[in-house]
Amino acid sequence: MTQSKPSKLAQVLADGHFAITAETSPPDAASTQAVIDRVACLKGLADAVNVTDGASARVHMSAFATATIMVQQGIEPVLQMTTRDRNRLALQGDVVGASALGIHNFLCLTGDKMAAGDQPQAAEVFELDSGELMRQMRDMRDSGTFPSGRQIDPPPSLFLGAAEMPAEPGDNWPAARLQAKIDNGTQFFQTQYCFELDKVKRYCAALVDGGFTEQAYFLIGIGPLASAKSARWMNENLFGVHVPDAIIERLEGAEDQRAEGRAICAELLQGFSEIEGCAGAHLMAPHGEASCAQVIAESGLLGLRS
Repeated sequence: MTQSKPSKLAQVLADGHFAITAETSPPDAASTQAVIDRVACLKGLADAVNVTDGASARVHMSAFATATIMVQQGIEPVLQMTTRDRNRLALQGDVVGASALGIHNFLCLTGDKMAAGDQPQAAEVFELDSGELMRQMRDMRDSGTFPSGRQIDPPPSLFLGAAEMPAEPGDNWPAARLQAKIDNGTQFFQTQYCFELDKVKRYCAALVDGGFTEQAYFLIGIGPLASAKSARWMNENLFGVHVPDAIIERLEGAEDQRAEGRAICAELLQGFSEIEGCAGAHLMAPHGEASCAQVIAESGLLGLRS
């Protein structure tokens, strides 16, 4: 696997440590302090923090600006880049500029349709899909040229990621899709939520058997559940996500459901860390950066690094 040395996340993974990433959304504020207030709690805990790019087709402070502020504060970002809003020239320019500003981790996404957002009349670009964006970024890094052939000197230093969905081994096992993403340049994957430890074990065993973990790192999605109600909402509204009944019942029986949700997440993190082929975890919780920070601290996993 190619590593980009300026990326601490890449180094943590290359050193064989269980990596932990988290996620933040840019604020609705023209304020540096608004970004700092939101993500400062993750400094020194998360190995990197994803910055969403117009999630759900809603505008916020730009992900690029948010990630730059984070770099200035010593917090390593994973800049999510969607192809919905920009053509190839804008995307290529952002990649070079981001690397120059110390942003080296990227998650390539296509993006939600405008109809999902609060300005559905906005034009969609979608000139590229996430796979083509990934290939262009890989080639810009490795060949030191733009797709036109013009030289980039020095070229951008990039650690490239893609999204995935944990799957059960079987007839629908996505081997071709995984390999295509790796061939495009994917070096790490961050998955959708998975609250089923046994499913993660089966998924990672299949990744190992298929040789995928020799080519890329896999970080399994997880998050602190705020309540039994929110767990049920996820089951009903998030494709491919299943919070087991036992977890929902445990939340319902707790005096403090938020604290119990953090405890459950920390236990799952500990379980993931023991699974061969699971290189790390990706913590997600809408406006829940502080809860994710607590989970990382309570899991005790950072203290196990030598």
